[in-house]
Amino acid sequence: MTTPDTNPTPSTSSRRARANGDGTVYQRKDGRWEAAGYVLAPGNTSKRVSVYGTTRKDALAKLTEKIAASNRGVPVVTAQGSLAAYLTYWLENVAVHQLRENTHTRYTACTNRYLVPGLGKKKLAKLTAKDVRTWLNGLRTTCQCCARGLDTARDQPRCCATGTCCGKRLSPLTLAYIHSVLKSALEHAVREEEIPRNVARNVRMGTPRPRRFEPLTTQEARAFLAATRGHRLHALFELALRTGLRKGELLGLRWEDLDLAGGTASIRRTLQRTNSSGLTALPTKTQSSERRIALPTPCLRSLEQHRDQQRQEREAAGTGWRDSGYVFTRPDGAPIEGATLTRHFTALLRRATLRRIRFHDLRHSAATLLLEQGVELVVIKELLGHAHIGVTATVYAHVRLRLQRDAIDLLGNALRAPAEPATRPDDGDEPPLCAASVR
Repeated sequence: MTTPDTNPTPSTSSRRARANGDGTVYQRKDGRWEAAGYVLAPGNTSKRVSVYGTTRKDALAKLTEKIAASNRGVPVVTAQGSLAAYLTYWLENVAVHQLRENTHTRYTACTNRYLVPGLGKKKLAKLTAKDVRTWLNGLRTTCQCCARGLDTARDQPRCCATGTCCGKRLSPLTLAYIHSVLKSALEHAVREEEIPRNVARNVRMGTPRPRRFEPLTTQEARAFLAATRGHRLHALFELALRTGLRKGELLGLRWEDLDLAGGTASIRRTLQRTNSSGLTALPTKTQSSERRIALPTPCLRSLEQHRDQQRQEREAAGTGWRDSGYVFTRPDGAPIEGATLTRHFTALLRRATLRRIRFHDLRHSAATLLLEQGVELVVIKELLGHAHIGVTATVYAHVRLRLQRDAIDLLGNALRAPAEPATRPDDGDEPPLCAASVR
């Protein structure tokens, strides 16, 4: 009599029934496990996809994850689709949840303006580093007026339509930004195991030179502060120059964030305009940007005067007053637009007969003047709210080199022989350090 086999083989146990819609899972001849099922695809269609794993459980988990995402309405883009389709999926379903709204808007504009027209027809699985490099090199030398048809849309063409190319090229910083957006998208494709590697990482763009900024000198800073006296936003401009706060951080300050008795301010938010919500308060740029800073004594005085002035404006506005709670507002209490603040700033520069700079250069001016007065780099890093001290050191490397030269000269004066002159020959490479103190 034959004894029945009560221990089924692994292949038999692997074929147990699964519910309708759960897909199939089986072991291939090469030993790997394959799971397949139908998921939502772009264009509101369904598509059969296959995933692989070293074990049955691994393959089944990957398929379950894709089906769950499909049930939530998230389309699954496979590597066989075009790069344009994947970029659209990535922007609409991944990046929108990971980026700030304005950053997502810039990513979308970059994708629609450059990546989709240039590489969009390429298959995601067949995109190579050579394709990316060749396209970026061509983009580097292409006139944007000609490529995007900007000249034909002008009332008075001055480039392609006239037969003379103006030679408008993308800056190295813009090219690096385009490259970084592509790298971010492909990096997510690697994490989702759609492609084996990020080919954009194999393309070396070189480090673009950082955008030059022209901070105010000590004399220019004094002239600017003098020009702001009497302006209804004098306290804002003084706070920007003495503490280096960003424009959005200044406009997002609320009275509850200030401790005038203790002389401190808590930076908790930034005020920005977004496409969906208009002028709205957002979290700070980074986690390190949320900080508490000490307020200079002149700023405390100007803030107290500004508070008294705002009370008078509230009384004058009566029922038309909009109680927003912000420190710096319009005369009716409403928040101030960033563009409006820039116009006030430009007018003050003209009043002080100073060269035109960006509002953000007040932040650079504060850090530069602090460095020139011998303040330690770590203190400036905490004041500015940089995530890492390396950011502070990189941005203000030119100032540190000047201070190094001054320190070396001091050591040289200490070690010189009594008969040697103490003066240093001026080679003209660096401007002289401003020795006047900032009060």
